[in-house]
Parts: sequence; C-alpha cells; structure tokens
Amino acid sequence: MGAFNFLSKDMGIDLGTANTLVYVRGRGIVVREPSVVAIQEDTRQVLAVGQEAKQMIGRTPGNIVAIRPLKDGVIADFDVTQSMLKYFIKRAYPKKSLFFQPRVVVGVPSGVTEVEKRAVEEAALQAGAKEAYLIEEPMAAAIGAGLPVEEPTGSMVVDIGGGTTEIAIISLGGIVTSKSVRIGGDELDESIVQYIKKEYSLMIGERTAEEIKLNIGSAYPKSNEPKMAIRGRDLVSGLPKTLEITSSEILDALHEPVNSIIDAIKYTLEKTPPELAADIMEYGIVLTGGGALLDGLDKLVRRETGMPVRIAEEPLDCVALGTGKTIEEIETLKRVLISPKRLR
Repeated sequence: MGAFNFLSKDMGIDLGTANTLVYVRGRGIVVREPSVVAIQEDTRQVLAVGQEAKQMIGRTPGNIVAIRPLKDGVIADFDVTQSMLKYFIKRAYPKKSLFFQPRVVVGVPSGVTEVEKRAVEEAALQAGAKEAYLIEEPMAAAIGAGLPVEEPTGSMVVDIGGGTTEIAIISLGGIVTSKSVRIGGDELDESIVQYIKKEYSLMIGERTAEEIKLNIGSAYPKSNEPKMAIRGRDLVSGLPKTLEITSSEILDALHEPVNSIIDAIKYTLEKTPPELAADIMEYGIVLTGGGALLDGLDKLVRRETGMPVRIAEEPLDCVALGTGKTIEEIETLKRVLISPKRLR
C-alpha cells in the first residue's frame, strides 16, 4: 500500500451526489461544496463549480447547463466528475507544489459495481491523486460517527445521502450485512415536486423543493401545523403563482420514499445474526447523512423497529470525517479500505 506519511498531502473525500467534502490530514474538513458543475454545452468548458454552479440550477441561458455529475451515488458523467474533483483538490491545497500529489481515500456506496468503483478510482487519479483508495460509505460514516467498528460488537449505521441510503451492520472492521437503496435527499425533493404538481398544477424547481423539505418537511406527524408560502409556475395559466402548503401535505408527499428507507432498515435487521442484533438492541441505530436531519425520521425509525435510534453528532460530515480518520490512523484502519489492487 505504501506508507501514508506526514509529508504526503493525504486527504479523504466524500464524493456525494449532493455535496462533496474534502478532509485534509491534520487540518480537518476544508472543502464543503455542492456537487454541481456549470458547463458551456457546445464546448464542454467548465464555467463554475460548487456553490456558484448550484446558484445557476434552473436559471441558465440555453448554451450553459448546470449539472450534477453523480447520480444515485455513482459517476454519471466521468469527465465532469474529474474536472470537479480536480477543482476541489486544488481548493484544498491552494499552494500545492508540483511535486506533491495527494493520496486520497474516497467513499463509495456499498452497492456499487466493480466498474463503478474503478470509475471513482480513475477519476481521482486523473484529477491529480498519486494513489486512490476506496472505502464503503457506511463504514466511513460509522467511523466518522465514532462507532467502535474494530470491536467485536455490532454497530448499525443508516447513512442517508443525496442519492443513496446505505444501511450496514458492522463488526470487527468489516460489514457483516448491508443494503444500499438508491433513495436519498434528491428523491425526497423529487417527491415534493411531483406532489405539488399533482395537487396544485404548480411547477416548482428542485431548489424550492429542497427549501420546503428543510423548512416544513417531516417523516412523522407534528402536533402543530407549520405552513410555508411557495412560488412556482401555474401549469394552467403559465404564469407565476404563490400558494401556501402545510407540513402534513409534505408528510404525505414524502411517505413513499421514506417508507422505502424504513423497509430497507427492517430488511437489514432481519438478515442480522442474533448476537449482533442483541448488540444493536442495546446500542441502537445511528442515523448519518443529510437525510438524518429530516424532522421526525428518528422517531419513525424507533417506532417501526422498536430499536433505540440516535442522530450522529455531525450527520452531514460523518463520511468525510470517516475517510479522514482512516487517513489519520491508516495503520490500524487500513483493512477497512478497498485496495486498488483488489479492483483490477
């Protein structure tokens, strides 16, 4: 594997469908940007990356397109992903010398194919990495959440990202059983878009849907009834229109994707060996990722599984922190990595 030494510019990358985070050894998380790239359609020239590009979604003129190069946790557009990674690596090291290339650990969903793993590794190498190692995202999330992954104790993590939900039971540095479903924050947003379209003949954009989810979205009935004014385009008149929606409507809108996540959690628990199931009953299920912040999701998981449930301290950062901790403690944690040699 080659020793990770202090001189090498080692970094951990959470290459997410919605956001990319970069952890630099000894410095922590230094980049936290949306996984969005704005390109000139005819020339494929990159015009903006990250937050600047996200502001352009749904607002670009005909010859400029703002795209998300990852879909469902995997690379959908290789060249754009590579350009985005190169940009984020440079952001992490603004004064990077020509001689030091970083060694990187990148998180990948547990359900991806060998071809998809190779694409991530290749994108990292072509973006300027000296060596690229992969770690399964639920393992990284568990490490980042501070779970005792190396011990002979069962830990359960549910990592709800932008494109996928990764569920895993971990013990002795390995994933004992796991389930990956291609449902995440993006799917929740899309469910809100479709609900508003069906119920009100109003077309809203994905950024508006995300704001609705963050402000009044819920996975569990609320005692009060928060409301929110939203703007969109009336599909009947074609004109801009404002209307008010309630939290219970968004609860209905999110019912199907949230239920799919609950079913995947139950499926994983059913496949868990009895001794580890007893550990999870004692220590509980840990929720990570942006989806963990959906109001009431922890209550719903608790009700549906009968298990204790807690949200990780920094749910959005867990995968990045896990890749970073793996780099910081590479000698003790290297067995959790997927070695590039094993991919070929």
